[in-house]
Amino acid sequence: MLFNPSRDEARNFLFESWRKRRAGELLTPLEDLAAQLIAKHPEYFSVLEDPESHHEKDFLPEQGETNPFLHLMMHLTIEEQISIDQPPGIRAHFVRLTQKLESEHDAQHRIMECLSEMIWQAQRDRAQPDAALYFECLEKQ
Repeated sequence: MLFNPSRDEARNFLFESWRKRRAGELLTPLEDLAAQLIAKHPEYFSVLEDPESHHEKDFLPEQGETNPFLHLMMHLTIEEQISIDQPPGIRAHFVRLTQKLESEHDAQHRIMECLSEMIWQAQRDRAQPDAALYFECLEKQ
């Protein structure tokens, strides 16, 4: 399922997955997964139901905004990591966090915090993402 879209491709994919789900159209397995994730985030419905207004919008953390597209694509990334257990051991962390938090969705949000931290550090250091940092963060969750 490896999926590495551009910003526009990712946004179009999410807009279209949600549109097809709402219209009752046939979805691909990846679109269906995206639509299921979107359904768990009603706070993003208005964004995904209005592509014209939101396709080019920048969501600035400095203004307290969460980027719904980034959030949902990170969920898809985590789903992929769990499904193939890559990096090795991520599935065990997911199971542990799911049991601890009694919610797969909350467990994914904790994983997302660590994934974000790893990506931020890699970008800051102009280095490859470091799975050891990822797991160090996960062990603290």
